Amino acid sequence: MAKRKEETPPPGSPAWMATFGDLMNLLLCFYVLLFSMSTIDADKLKAIAESFSQTFSIFTGGATAIGDGMLVSNGVSQLNELDEYINSTGKTADKEGEEFEEFDAVAEALKQMEAEQLAEAEQLAEKIEESVVENKLDGVIDIDFTSQYVELTLKGALLFDSGRAEIRSDAEPVLDKVGVILDRYAGNVIEIEGHTDNVPFNGGRYADNSELSCARALSVFNYFLDTTNLDPAMIKYAGRGEYVPVADNSTEEGRAKNRRVVIRIYHDLSNYQ
Repeated sequence: MAKRKEETPPPGSPAWMATFGDLMNLLLCFYVLLFSMSTIDADKLKAIAESFSQTFSIFTGGATAIGDGMLVSNGVSQLNELDEYINSTGKTADKEGEEFEEFDAVAEALKQMEAEQLAEAEQLAEKIEESVVENKLDGVIDIDFTSQYVELTLKGALLFDSGRAEIRSDAEPVLDKVGVILDRYAGNVIEIEGHTDNVPFNGGRYADNSELSCARALSVFNYFLDTTNLDPAMIKYAGRGEYVPVADNSTEEGRAKNRRVVIRIYHDLSNYQ
């Protein structure tokens, strides 16, 4: 008896699945048509947008991008209102103008202060110069001034022997007269600086020019404390070594000018008072 041949299913998807797929496509088209013919509630959508603006600060300067906004919502035509938009964010031309006016006012005040300080220093320099001339020190002391102080410069060779910080005995009368002048300004800040040339040391008591200049400034400081009524709290002293030359160290004349002691008297309007 012959064997029955088994039937094999046809290739591809079942027939019912094709029918189901067609049905889903029809339903999708139906809902798309319904949505296209529906009406959107603009008020609700605007309320949602405003809620985002208040909660997350997405929109600033008055525009909500829904309805009648400042810049975004009405399109390109509102670019004409760009100045108003910038002003609404606080970056106004008036504010910038006020800032410039404040800057100009501060600059003018500083300029006025500088002028007053310079005038005060000039008056002080004239008084000190009169005292220097009266004491016949005009050939010994150089006088200069800035807006902050009056500066007296004494030659180092007058005060000290080479490589030493002990005040020469013949220089003491000069320092005594300088001390009388300084006593008149005992309430002002006084600064003493020692300076040297750049000739290196070949042994001796001091390691280098910086130590020597410090020792010389200290010697002058101590001398004034012993011979005047100056308040030591109002006097500063420092050694600047060879690092602030006023002349060319390549010549003997220049080196002689660089070996000096500088005394500064700060006036009442200076920044140190």
